[in-house]
Amino acid sequence: MCEECHKTRERSDDEYKRLINRLSRIEGQVRGIRGMLEKDAYCIDVLAQVAAVGAALNAFSRELLSQHLRTCVAEDLRRGDDSTVDELTAALQKLMR
Repeated sequence: MCEECHKTRERSDDEYKRLINRLSRIEGQVRGIRGMLEKDAYCIDVLAQVAAVGAALNAFSRELLSQHLRTCVAEDLRRGDDSTVDELTAALQKLMR
């Protein structure tokens, strides 16, 4: 397989911890929603928690996007490679559906 087919990026310990912590909180929120359903919680209360999970996922995406711009995109542009901008544009179109 070609290296370009499966891109990777090493993250600093701090960045990794921040992202993992956000995901752990989101996982806990999703488990909480399941628990609410199992306890027959009121629909509006469940919907409020679903909205909170959506907001948390958006915050995760913003953090990841910010890091991507500062590292991957910036490094590629410095090297004269603007293909990452096209890749980012396509990703943003998917995110904004």
